[in-house]
Parts: sequence; structure tokens; C-alpha cells
Amino acid sequence: MTTVRKDRFQTETQLIERITGAIPAVLDGRAGRHPVRDGVRLGIGDDAAVLAPTGRTEWVLTCDAFLEGVHFLGSRHPADSVGFKSLVRATSDVAAMGAKPRFFLLTLALPVARTGAWLDEFLRGMARAARRLGLSLIGGDTKKFPAVSISITVLGEIAPGTAVPRSGARPGDIIYVSGRLGQAQLGLEIVRRTPPGTLRKQLRASPAFRRLLQPHLYPKIRVELGAWLARTGVGSAMIDISDGLSTDLNHVCVASGAGARLWAERIPCVDIPAAQAKRVAQLKLDPLHMALDGGDDYELLFTVAPRHVPRLRQAPGFSDLRAIGEITTGKQILLVGPQGSERRLEPGGWDHFRKK
Repeated sequence: MTTVRKDRFQTETQLIERITGAIPAVLDGRAGRHPVRDGVRLGIGDDAAVLAPTGRTEWVLTCDAFLEGVHFLGSRHPADSVGFKSLVRATSDVAAMGAKPRFFLLTLALPVARTGAWLDEFLRGMARAARRLGLSLIGGDTKKFPAVSISITVLGEIAPGTAVPRSGARPGDIIYVSGRLGQAQLGLEIVRRTPPGTLRKQLRASPAFRRLLQPHLYPKIRVELGAWLARTGVGSAMIDISDGLSTDLNHVCVASGAGARLWAERIPCVDIPAAQAKRVAQLKLDPLHMALDGGDDYELLFTVAPRHVPRLRQAPGFSDLRAIGEITTGKQILLVGPQGSERRLEPGGWDHFRKK
């Protein structure tokens, strides 16, 4: 069992050493502290990292912020979940381009009260995500701040010219999603209603409760699927579902200059364990609404030309894929109900600057 450190660091250098000691990292090889990983000439220990591209790949870069009070509740969310999810969600954008995650940079600001056991638990969760995703830390920054603020830049690599953009969807393409949608929103609603300090105990006591909250606390992303869609050329457009299906499909349609028609009955909604059905029913949440507008799922939304559809059987996680609609020539997104009725679907997912 890993021993949780209760002591707090005294200097920023000690904080950096705490971080690099916990997370897979590429340190400055010239100092003899760590062998330099392929593709990195200089890692942590200098003013900046130096990459040495081979010319046989292209780099895919993204950055993401994860803020206390906006993306997680410090009094409710476990620290290891914060560390795990902050890195996973940042990496999801790289996966949505079809790239292989390689390196990341971390800017971490936190109050003194979070520099003891909370920090160690946070780093343990982030390290678990880094190992799972094959990521190495190559740099970053640290600051003292009244609330926890996390900013992560992820670098991935991909064969030249194979990245899958949002803008490649064409009329007639079939719209697919991976996994079930709305699971993360359901988990958030449960966490919000759970008294502070009791969530961890409930997670330990109930496997069904852990399964229900896993997509929210410890999400999985589709790196292998994204890479396959890019490598084979089967995916014509792709995006991760971070802001909600309605909003992210709108991003694809706007970028592609097209519209879409979705079949409501085909959208894969939340999967609720029988042992938690009564608890979820008391929340009185609409599964379709959560799937369309909830966000935070980090599943992939992608389009496929009809001629490539048979090849999808070879895709990683094929059994989790669902065809939910088609790209159209119009500019609108239409939602088709069970009886064939149609209504315009507006982007109703997450938008930080939308007026409430």
C-alpha cells in the first residue's frame, strides 16, 4: 500500500520534486537524473523543454483548464479523481484528432492547505492516468493560489496528414458515437447531492455506486478508437463529447458547412445499475436531456462515409459504437422523435460564457 505523505513542502523546488517523484516525468538527462525519452532533448530541469522531432510525425497540441468551483467541488470530489480526470480530459482532445498521447506540461496553483495529504492523493490519481495513457511530464509551473487551478498542455503525435478534423463531414455521412452519453452529468448531480465528506465511504461500500459514478470521477477516453479512425481514414470528421452532444455536433456541422438529422431513439443514454435505480429515479432527470446537453462524457462523435461503414467492424470497441444520425445538406440540426416528428435541435450543452 502506498503511504500518504502528511508533510508539506517548504519551497517551490520541493513541490516540483514532489510532482516529478510521483508522476512519470522526463527530467534533464544531462544532469544524470533520468534517461531522456525519445523525442525529448531536454526535459524538466531547464527553462523550457526541448523536443527533437524526427520528421516522420506531426505534433498535435492542446491545452485545458480544470478549476475548483467550476469543474470540481473541493469539498466533495476526491483528490485522486481531480488529478486523474484533469489529465484525462485534457488528453481527450488529442485522442479526438486521432493522435497518440506522448507528453504533457502541468501548471498547478493551489493553497497551502492543499499541500499535504490532498496533494499526494491528487498526484497519485494523475500518475495513474499518465501511466494508463502513456504520457510523460516534461515541464510546467507551480504557484500558490487561494483555490486549486490546473492547466495542462498535452502533446500527441500522428502520421503526417492523417489527423481527423471537425470539418470533414459531408452530406450522407453516418454519425456515430462511442459509449453511453449523460453518464457524467448523472454522476455530477449525485455528487452535488452527497453530503461533504461522505462520498468516499459510499464508493467503498457499494460496487454499484462506484460503477454509476465512474464516468464522472474517473472517465475513460477512446485513444485506440481515435487512432484507428485516423490511421485507416475511416473517420471523416471527429470531436470528443465534452460540451454535450447537441453542442459538439453543432461544432462539427458549422465547421463542415452542413446540417444533421439525429434519431432520438438511437442515442445511447445512461446505464443505471439495478441497485441504484431507485436513487436515480428520485433525481427526476431526463436521460435524453442529459445525453444531449450534459457534456463531460469524453466519448467520441465521428462521421463515416457510407462506403466505409462495413470497415467499422474492425474498430477497437466496435460493440460500443452506435449510429445515431446522418449529415445533411441543410444548415439545421434536426432531432427525429419516435413517431417521426422533427424539431430543431439547438446547442444546449456547456458554454462558460452563455448567459444563464
